[in-house]
Amino acid sequence: MYSDKENVNILTSLLVNHGVNKAVVCPGSRNAPIVHNLNECPDVECYPVTDERSAGFYALGIAQATGSPVVVCVTSGTALLNLLPAVAEAFYQHLPLIVVSADRPSQWINQLDGQTIPQNGALGSFVKKSINLPEPHDEEERWFCNRMINEVLISCACGACGPVHINVPITEPLYSFTQTKLPVERKIEFVSANADTSKARTLMLDRFKHSSRPMIVIGQSQIESLSERLSKHLQSNAVVLIEPLSAGGAQLYLDEIVRCVENDERYSPDFILYIGDCIVSKSIKKFLRKAARKAEVWMASEDGKIADTLMNAIGVIEGNVSELLDTIVFDNCKDYYHLWHDSVVVKNIVEKCRSFIPKYSQMSAVKAFEEAIAHHDIIRHYANSMSVRFGCIYSKGYLYVNRGINGIEGSLSTAAGYSLASDKDVYCVIGDLSFFYDQNALWNKNIGGNLKILLLNNGGGAIFGKFEGLKDSNARDNLVMAKHDTSAAGICMANHINHIEAFNAETLKAGLDKLINMKSDNPTLLEVFTDAENDMNVIKEYYTSI
Repeated sequence: MYSDKENVNILTSLLVNHGVNKAVVCPGSRNAPIVHNLNECPDVECYPVTDERSAGFYALGIAQATGSPVVVCVTSGTALLNLLPAVAEAFYQHLPLIVVSADRPSQWINQLDGQTIPQNGALGSFVKKSINLPEPHDEEERWFCNRMINEVLISCACGACGPVHINVPITEPLYSFTQTKLPVERKIEFVSANADTSKARTLMLDRFKHSSRPMIVIGQSQIESLSERLSKHLQSNAVVLIEPLSAGGAQLYLDEIVRCVENDERYSPDFILYIGDCIVSKSIKKFLRKAARKAEVWMASEDGKIADTLMNAIGVIEGNVSELLDTIVFDNCKDYYHLWHDSVVVKNIVEKCRSFIPKYSQMSAVKAFEEAIAHHDIIRHYANSMSVRFGCIYSKGYLYVNRGINGIEGSLSTAAGYSLASDKDVYCVIGDLSFFYDQNALWNKNIGGNLKILLLNNGGGAIFGKFEGLKDSNARDNLVMAKHDTSAAGICMANHINHIEAFNAETLKAGLDKLINMKSDNPTLLEVFTDAENDMNVIKEYYTSI
């Protein structure tokens, strides 16, 4: 019988799944559920050592002899601190030591209760990775627990091996052993860059080959990370979900298509290969997470980062992504490909999107801007929030966007910095809050006439206005949306920036012509004034029309 502590059972199951079969265990009450579980596992051999200082080095010696990860398990309080010398030695010897420390519940840390020290992170820089497990109360916390344990066990054994720390808070009662078996836990396979012929990599390619509904998802990525040849090859043979901020060129109206087909099982993939970083569209992420409950999910990246964004990855491949994609065989997915590209449903959606003519608004401004520069060899920088969402609808070129963290700060400075190192015209499409937050980007004598700015000013953070629940809050307008009546005119004057204004469709057209064609040694800014409520209504009309 196993413990009834869910985090302990998830940990035990994954230790076994990752091939850990030896554990040095120290006496204690708080770690009793962990020790009990390890002892119950027929695949794990336990070695009792009372002195934690000695136990750490015992585990070190076993790791030296076997070359495999070894657990050393201690109770709460000072027990963990006694492991530090052995952990430091393991760090510099690159030995795979797995420190498992039982802990008191987090709410009792530093509350004058016995053995309640801050254990999470206590081993500092002498471990490759340190995690603090939750005590799961719902499926998301359970997934989090599973994912973190997979991450830390992979970190222990991949590349240059080294010690890791798993801290396990356990709430009383401690000694309830009622579970007849351990849970079946998802193991995330890790394929290193040095294992190109590994079974896991071969398995992934074979599964893709024999899948009838495989899908490739390409998140944000550097423009040069995927060749034009390979991108065309992929998009001509497989269903590829790709936005303008991803290498390889975007699929137009992808968000809109997904919104319309998300409940049609025919469009749901049975295999997903995810490469790159963030996706802008929440609709796409929602669609993929739903599909991932049944589909087989693999991630691939240059650095092997474990980012389980779809919440069900079973494998992570580290290495040259282009080489991996070049080896994929598309045998059984023709029908699925034509469903996404040639079906009447998809063609109708695309036609409705193309034929929608937005009234004067931020949306119409970005549409007109993208149409005006369609045949120009320029660089596009888009700020976060509504700006990048409009860009994903209308842009036919690659978008530079700060989507690593998705903050509003620094978008203008990033575009300005790019303009210093480029001979091309660099356009920054940016909302008012992002612009005024980062106005010091213009306080720089080095920027020149190749920096051009399309400022979308509707007097606040209008994106927050779409949330229905906020409409009942007195804080909505002034505190959440940060409504204002500021213009960029004074900022432009102070920094010798050419300033153009647009208030309607006619002045927008004239302003875009000046923005694109004006020759100047100084940057040029077109400030497009719109109404926030009207902007939101136009977006609603757009999606309602599909």
